[in-house]
Amino acid sequence: MFPVSYRDLELMLEDRGVNVDHTTIYRWIQAYAAELEKRFRPHLRLSNGSWRVDETYIMVKGR
Repeated sequence: MFPVSYRDLELMLEDRGVNVDHTTIYRWIQAYAAELEKRFRPHLRLSNGSWRVDETYIMVKGR
């Protein structure tokens, strides 16, 4: 939903104690993305790519 670069991922992982270079993350994506998609695709719900929200509201301090 939000654009995240490989450098952003590198910083996120560094905050969690994992020291990895952004090029390594890129290589992981290239190596494992196809396999992950193949395994996850059957479990995703079908969608026509369109959805609507009828009503929205914002609650502030319970009101």
